[in-house]
Amino acid sequence: MTKHYRAVVFDWDGTVMNSTYTITESIRNACADLNLPVPSVEQASWVIGLSLESALYHAVPSLTAEQVPAFIERYRAHFMQFDRNIPLFDGMRQLLDDLKEQGVLLAVATGKSRLGLDRVLDAHGMLEYFHMTRCADEALSKPNPRMLHDIMSELSVEERSVVMVGDTSHDVLMAHNAGVDSIAVTYGAHKLADLQEASPTVIVNDVPTLRSHLLAAIPAAVNG
Repeated sequence: MTKHYRAVVFDWDGTVMNSTYTITESIRNACADLNLPVPSVEQASWVIGLSLESALYHAVPSLTAEQVPAFIERYRAHFMQFDRNIPLFDGMRQLLDDLKEQGVLLAVATGKSRLGLDRVLDAHGMLEYFHMTRCADEALSKPNPRMLHDIMSELSVEERSVVMVGDTSHDVLMAHNAGVDSIAVTYGAHKLADLQEASPTVIVNDVPTLRSHLLAAIPAAVNG
């Protein structure tokens, strides 16, 4: 059956922005700063997309509630060294331009904080791209569907006309829980096997393939 999407919701880190390495190393370096067990690269990257506190407890099981403020301070200190210099994935801005030109409703559902997302959108001149954004400090963490429910309500779109694009199983499971389609990209944080286990609607390996798939699924009514 041909898919017709009126709204495309993007995860941010590892999907739109090439930030997986920076986030992973910031988690690992913060652990080292506080003499905590340093998770493997795979363990640290698996939590990308979750809210920060949820991610920390998964990546660093020995972390205590008392240590969380210090850990967040050290994580942010490391991350902010690179924040404004982290690039978008090649071809992503062109994809967003194409979708915007075609009249598609664009949104973001991210594990970033509101402050963090607004900062990076401003730094890249992208504040006007998105009709709606929802962050982890405004709703329950993925894979809870609350962020997608809020976006669909604000944009007045039905589940069948929405697709979630993300690089982690958390994104795919959130889409399942919200009753919407999902496109998993393999160039981000999670391994192909993790994405396949979550059963996304489609798996793509790069931005050009993502662009082709999305542009083919825009209904004539949106194209005008």
